Amino acid sequence: MKRKKKHDHEEHIPEGWLIPYADLLTLLLALFIVLFASSNIDQTKLEKMSQSFNQVFSGGVSVFQASTASNSDIERTDKTNTTANPRTYELAQLDELKEDVNKYIKKNGLESQIKATINSSGLVLTIQDRALFKLGEATLDADARAVAQNISQILEKAGKREIVVSGHTDNIPINTARFPSNWELSSARATAFMRGLLANDALNPAQFTLASYGEFKPIATNDTEEGRSKNRRVEVLIKPLVDLSEGEPKMIETITLPN
Repeated sequence: MKRKKKHDHEEHIPEGWLIPYADLLTLLLALFIVLFASSNIDQTKLEKMSQSFNQVFSGGVSVFQASTASNSDIERTDKTNTTANPRTYELAQLDELKEDVNKYIKKNGLESQIKATINSSGLVLTIQDRALFKLGEATLDADARAVAQNISQILEKAGKREIVVSGHTDNIPINTARFPSNWELSSARATAFMRGLLANDALNPAQFTLASYGEFKPIATNDTEEGRSKNRRVEVLIKPLVDLSEGEPKMIETITLPN
């Protein structure tokens, strides 16, 4: 009897190792989820993952429950980015448009003539006058019409965003039969370029606005020819759907135009 009991005792396998093994699996799962979240550029998803792990390690829920909740949050965030983090989402959308413009600029060697920048007003395309017009004129030649056509195709991706086309000059006075002042010249240039854009029937004219600033919004000094050349420009502003300024993001109200 003693020998049999001893045999039974020797065949009993302790199960204490299962606890650290389960902990190891939990940590590995946590590691993979963190790596997945970190590889995604969406900051909102990463923050949700972080919140979930804070709950796990503070004893709130199990890692498996947190994983399920986080996956649900990720799916929901994908569908509602515009409300989850409107500024981040809008900046990402404008940045995609900017990259399209930069590809076009690089492909055609227009780095010195067209610039794309994003600021609190939206995505701004700055086109130097020498890329579009002869000195003192406001008529698009064949090359300028090609520029307008290519940019118009990029603007197709702007969705319902409002687009402002503005004309700017340097401070050298002009006084011709057609252009009594820089106001008329900048207005005519903006109008000509907008017409070039709207030759693309895929664009909605109701989303476009014209602006004429003459010499009064310079981006460089007018004391040098280089500075004056920078000031002679047409700008295309793609306005954001949300307020991009600091503080709580707010949806920008849009007016529905009658048919």
